[in-house]
Amino acid sequence: MIPALFLILAAVLYRIVMGLAIISGSTWLSNFAPLAAIALCAAAYFPAKYKFTVPMIALLISDVVLNMKYGAPLLSPFVASHYLGFALVGGLGLLLQNRASLKTLLPASIAASVIFYVVTNTVSWLFDPGYVKNFSGLIQALTVGLPAYSATPTWMFFRSSLLSDLFFTLLFVFCMNVGRDPQRARPATALPRPV
Repeated sequence: MIPALFLILAAVLYRIVMGLAIISGSTWLSNFAPLAAIALCAAAYFPAKYKFTVPMIALLISDVVLNMKYGAPLLSPFVASHYLGFALVGGLGLLLQNRASLKTLLPASIAASVIFYVVTNTVSWLFDPGYVKNFSGLIQALTVGLPAYSATPTWMFFRSSLLSDLFFTLLFVFCMNVGRDPQRARPATALPRPV
C-alpha cells in the first residue's frame, strides 16, 4: 500500500502543477488527471477508513490550491459535482473490492470516466446560465460546451479523462502489486482430509 500512497501524493502534486501550468484548452493534457482512478482504486484496495477519505482529501487539497490561484469559489455546484462524481466512482470501486484486479478495474475505469463526465456536465447544464434548459442544451453541454470555451469541446475533456483514467488505474494496480508475494495472492488449495 505504501507505493499507492506515494502515487496519491504524486497525483496531488501532478494535478496542482498541471492546473497551474496549463491553461484550459491549450493542450491535449487538459483534464488528464489521476483523481478518478484514485477514487476507483482506493475504494477497491484500501482499508475501510481510507477508501473515501484519501481520495477526497487529495481532491480537496488540490482544489484549495487551484481555486485560490484562479479565484474560483470552493463552494459551488460545479465543485460539488466533482465530489459527487468521485463519490460515485468510489462507490463503483467499493463494489469491486472483493475482486479487484486489472481485468475488473480497467473496464470500471471506463465506466468511471462516463459517470464523472455525465455528472459534471449535467450539473454545468443545470447551473450555468449559458445553457438553454432543454434537451438540446443538455446535448450541447455533453458535446461541444459553450461557445466561450470553443477551443476545447467537452467531448475532448472526456477523451482526456478516459485516457488518464485508464493509464492511472493501470499504474495504481501495478503499485498495489509491487512487492506482493504472488503465492499469497492465490487462494490456498484445499488439502485432502485424512479418512
